[in-house]
Amino acid sequence: MSQPDERSAALWSALAERWPENRIAPTRARIAALVELLGDPQRAYPVIHVAGTNGKTSTARMIESVLRAAGLRTGLFTSPHLVDPSERIQLEGRPIDPDRLLQTWEEIAPYAQVVDANSVASGDVPLSFFEIATALAFAAFADAPVDVAIIEVGMGGTWDATNVADGSVCVITPIGMDHVDYLGDTLELIAAEKAGIIGPDVPVVIARQEPEALAVVLARCAEQGATPLVEDADFALVARDVAVGGQVLTVRGLRGVIDQLFVPLFGEHQAHNATVALAAVEAFLSGVAALDHDLLREGLAGATSPGRLQVLRRSPTILADVAHNPHGAHALAASLTDSFTFASLVGVLGVLADKDAAGIVEALAPVLTDVVVTEPRSPRALPADELAVIVREVLGDDRVSVVPDLAEALDAAAAVAEGRADYGTAGVLVTGSVVLVGEAMMLLGVDPTAQQGSGS
Repeated sequence: MSQPDERSAALWSALAERWPENRIAPTRARIAALVELLGDPQRAYPVIHVAGTNGKTSTARMIESVLRAAGLRTGLFTSPHLVDPSERIQLEGRPIDPDRLLQTWEEIAPYAQVVDANSVASGDVPLSFFEIATALAFAAFADAPVDVAIIEVGMGGTWDATNVADGSVCVITPIGMDHVDYLGDTLELIAAEKAGIIGPDVPVVIARQEPEALAVVLARCAEQGATPLVEDADFALVARDVAVGGQVLTVRGLRGVIDQLFVPLFGEHQAHNATVALAAVEAFLSGVAALDHDLLREGLAGATSPGRLQVLRRSPTILADVAHNPHGAHALAASLTDSFTFASLVGVLGVLADKDAAGIVEALAPVLTDVVVTEPRSPRALPADELAVIVREVLGDDRVSVVPDLAEALDAAAAVAEGRADYGTAGVLVTGSVVLVGEAMMLLGVDPTAQQGSGS
């Protein structure tokens, strides 16, 4: 696994001392002031803006891959990262080069200092880590320059720092319960926050939603005069077949049926993410007379989404998935049943304290033979002993062990899996937290930026 550049690592470490991205304030004043001083770089290129609860990163990455295959110079901004924060800002499918990152920071740093000073003087906090990362992406994409930027919302939508950009196309992936302390404790409230990215007179590609969430998103479209393009009505997944290393899809797009679409990602939810991604591409390229289906196929076949049901190691198979809420955990459980056959599958589970741990465990219980409870290296981590109480309430005592250190937890899980497998296939699943999956990648020497298609 390649090591992060020392200079860029030092910069990210310094920026991490700022207001953390998991704590948000309902204001865009700081980021708006910064980008205004920078000359509004986010307006230098068209933006595809992606919001939702689950599937945002995978969908954004597939959109980027297809548009790059179509010959466009792309910028991609996603969050959070798995190992290196530079993963968040990508140009033409690769993390930002350290020299470009440092040059961009040198250009925006004086303006950030001005905003920091003004914000503190007014009784507010300095620019947050996420706001700085967003500004770095906007500026780097303008300097490149890119033909299109695919921007993933950090949290919510209305007050998110990315929402100083105006989407030429907006995308709403599936909405579920998450970040309830900030976004609201009902689907309607969360959907209203997500739908806040929708601006006037733009196409809005909407994934399958619960009826109450869909109603809110459609109401926002009506208010803004935006054009809703709804999955199953305006476009749809027609068929999917599990294949080696992924799946093959047939999709009814906005302009007709496209078949033989290989997606190197597992699970029905990824098939729907791919369907949404293609619709977003079609909406963005609406002025193009005809779309080359072979380029669409090439783009999807080259897509990656690290940490999403990714095979990190074999013998025994170690999988990792960043599912960190019940909605994502249900999709993960269905994908495991759909795409893998394990005689035993042992979960290595660690979650953050603000997550619905019980909901995650209940969703995964049907597919796990045992669970080794651990904890991410994060000040926000739920202590392993506390998580174990929750897991035992669902699974019982005999299927649960506690190993707080992740390296030891992986070894313990592999031993349990192989002991239970008899003559079948043993597997280990690392899940519950993005932080935990990133740690597992580092321990196992897996590079999240590698251009690989084997389920990554």
